[in-house]
Amino acid sequence: MNKFLKGMFERYPMLSENEDSIKISYDLIKTSFENKGTLFTCGNGGSASDGEHIVGELLKGFLKKRPLEDNIKKNFINEFGESGVEIGQKLQGGLKAISLNSHPAFGSAFLNDVDGKFIYAQQLYALGSAGDVFLGISCSGNAQNVFNAIMVAKVKGIKTILLTGAGGGKCCEIADCIIAVPSRETFIIQEYHLPIYHTLCMMLEDYFYER
Repeated sequence: MNKFLKGMFERYPMLSENEDSIKISYDLIKTSFENKGTLFTCGNGGSASDGEHIVGELLKGFLKKRPLEDNIKKNFINEFGESGVEIGQKLQGGLKAISLNSHPAFGSAFLNDVDGKFIYAQQLYALGSAGDVFLGISCSGNAQNVFNAIMVAKVKGIKTILLTGAGGGKCCEIADCIIAVPSRETFIIQEYHLPIYHTLCMMLEDYFYER
């Protein structure tokens, strides 16, 4: 078993029932990243914050520093001289991830001009491509705006992961992979979601970055 999964199950034994779906989610995201794909996230309320949190762990170093490759550092120096030294030292390797909660100007315009239930769907339609992965977070599994985004993903050939609770919900009917934690209480579901997505981020970082 992966060391990060093992550590999480030691800390949160109740989440061991999600082992298979976590592994499938990891494989989906890893394969996408290997093929230059993008991970998109979204959610509502606290789940929106969780989506942002996931993206934050992927775009920069999490447990590792992810230094740039030497040839890239040299390219900065060759192009910009002394000015290129610092940027080569300070930038870190990143994995392509976008939170669909991160565009307030677009969101408010689409809400005002069209329909707020399709804010995530519109962004995924415009930005997503076949081979990408969409990770929707809905504690109930019934968030209409997340469901609409999953529909777009299906049409565009984007793999979908749902992070949810034990209550089921209509999003479960169409998502490719479902991580349903063992609770129906919203705040507990959210508490269980954090170690799961932290572990996924650790596993992905460990695979793509040796140092």
